[in-house]
Amino acid sequence: MRIWRKLYTIYGFTAFAVVFFALLPFFLLIIQRKSWHKYTQVLNRLWAEIFLFIVGIPVEREFRAPISEEESYVFAANHFSWLDIVLLGLAPPYFVFVGKKSLEDVPLFGYMYKHLHILVDRDSSRSRYETYVRCREAVAQGTSIGIFPEGGMRSEQMPKMAAFREGAFRIAIEQQIPLVPVTIPYNWKILPGRDNFTVRWHPAKIIFHEPIDTQGFTEEDVPQLKDQVYQIIQRELEIQNAHEN
Repeated sequence: MRIWRKLYTIYGFTAFAVVFFALLPFFLLIIQRKSWHKYTQVLNRLWAEIFLFIVGIPVEREFRAPISEEESYVFAANHFSWLDIVLLGLAPPYFVFVGKKSLEDVPLFGYMYKHLHILVDRDSSRSRYETYVRCREAVAQGTSIGIFPEGGMRSEQMPKMAAFREGAFRIAIEQQIPLVPVTIPYNWKILPGRDNFTVRWHPAKIIFHEPIDTQGFTEEDVPQLKDQVYQIIQRELEIQNAHEN
């Protein structure tokens, strides 16, 4: 079994790299013009679907309510695995990720990522503020935001999430746009986060919950919205993994 997992891990990372390099020229092309950045989502979706097909991982996409490709949202998802970025790329509308600054150090991938998405150094208050401003600007221009409100892979007891930070909820309320809770229940079983890079086969799933309308919400509602979204995602994580067992 250990040999199989090692071979599958090597195969998985190789497949990921091969698909990335195949699509890299197109990413580099759309970087050149801001008006072309909207096509990032097409490439992200293509990258995710091809990669998951190659490694033989079926993925189920569940929409609890319609999501318009013409409307801006804040997508807030749990974050237990590096694979979460791949699955969140299956969201319907064009959006920019908010990811940690260290990603820009990854050769080629980092160059592409920092030019198409928003990077944040979570240890720097200035960087966190600049990221918040860039998110507001992106939403004001009609772009959706994909963010992991845990602030990284911080959970010590998956599938129990770490506490949420407030940035995603402040943005949604300030811009008066819907916030979509997103549950990714099984990725931690496929590719555990942080220092564990062993890939295991398991079906994947992503659930887009009903958008929460923030019209009329004020800054005072941030804690309540944050708690509401946390409970929605955590409850779904428990349901999905209990059913799994």
